[in-house]
Amino acid sequence: MKEKKGLSLPIQILIGLLAGIVVGILLQSKPEIASTYIKPLGTLFLNLIKLVIVPLVFASLVVGVADLKDAKEIGKIGMKTFVYFFLTTAFAIVIGLILANLLDVSSGFTLPADQLQFEAKEAPSFIETLINIVPSNPLKSLVEGQMLQIIVFALILGGGLLYAGEKGTAVFNFFDGLQEAMIYITNGIMKLAPFGVFGLIVPVVAANGPQVLLPLIKVVGIVYLGCFLHAFLVYGSSIALVAKLPVGIFFKKAFAPWAVAFTTSSSAGTLPISLDTCENELGVAKPIASFVLPLGATINMDGTAIYQGVCALFIAKVYGLDMSLGQQMTIVLTTVLASVGTAGVPGAGMIMLAMVLQGVGIPVEGIALVAGIDRIFDMIRTSINVLGDISCSVIVAKSEGKFNEEVYRRKQLSK
Repeated sequence: MKEKKGLSLPIQILIGLLAGIVVGILLQSKPEIASTYIKPLGTLFLNLIKLVIVPLVFASLVVGVADLKDAKEIGKIGMKTFVYFFLTTAFAIVIGLILANLLDVSSGFTLPADQLQFEAKEAPSFIETLINIVPSNPLKSLVEGQMLQIIVFALILGGGLLYAGEKGTAVFNFFDGLQEAMIYITNGIMKLAPFGVFGLIVPVVAANGPQVLLPLIKVVGIVYLGCFLHAFLVYGSSIALVAKLPVGIFFKKAFAPWAVAFTTSSSAGTLPISLDTCENELGVAKPIASFVLPLGATINMDGTAIYQGVCALFIAKVYGLDMSLGQQMTIVLTTVLASVGTAGVPGAGMIMLAMVLQGVGIPVEGIALVAGIDRIFDMIRTSINVLGDISCSVIVAKSEGKFNEEVYRRKQLSK
């Protein structure tokens, strides 16, 4: 079959991203124009993505579990997934802390503490998070979009269908059809991605120009540096050494979901394109992708972990607090555990940062230092979270023999 001519989706998204940055710079003096006339494009695109999130996540997990056919296999795949996510999150926070210490994240920044006024939303305790993941009313969880509860309910229902055997076939077929319908809808939505990316990035650049970013440019730079180092050192090494696959192909094919995550700041919202990329471009079997990716959208927070480490040290030093090695290790532990309950939606990292600050005795009011440019952090940390989900699906699929290397090495399709 002859491939359609034209620019591929990643190139279209990149063009939309670059055009948005340029227009945003031009509109810095009149950000209200970007907010009034251009932002609605991004809002509409984001709403369309949100439209498919809950049904796609729920149906994908139910089908992913029920389609594995073997309860022991579910346990094995689940264990590999959790181990990978927790290990990479630990590596991420360590990278963030090392860079923040070596590069002296707070140098050149002074701000009187009495000027800091910020009331953070109280973060739930880890025990509360564990208790609340089992929904007392699963329908309410579906309506409210409580992703962690939705995932648990989907896993339980999928496991029930697995044990029900032939009696559960009709229910399984329903969710399989629902998943396919959501994927077709998503493919249509993604044709609007370049315009959506443009609409999302313009108001961010217009509202957060150089005059706002300059005082915090070092913090932003360290977070971005840590994220890129983590991507190439941890994910690249995992693909090369564990999966024994060419790293360049992985990063090239994973660019599209990375770019969507970067502009939408939503790992859950990027899930549709992540599923499509893993199955059709990277050769990951559908059951593995349907299990790992929705789970990762909720519990895998590598980019967020880097942000936590850098910002925690930055806030501590601005307040004149010296963090001991023990306190920094507490940040590592708190971040890894807190990542379980952080939703994959824009801005959720702020609540997680409050939890980390409370855990090591840093004034939570210090969040005000970074709150104004949180979206700038949110973009890179979310894109790294998504990249981690995709790398995990490749590694788990390869280790389980549910991986098509021919598809992985195949030239990327134009869309």
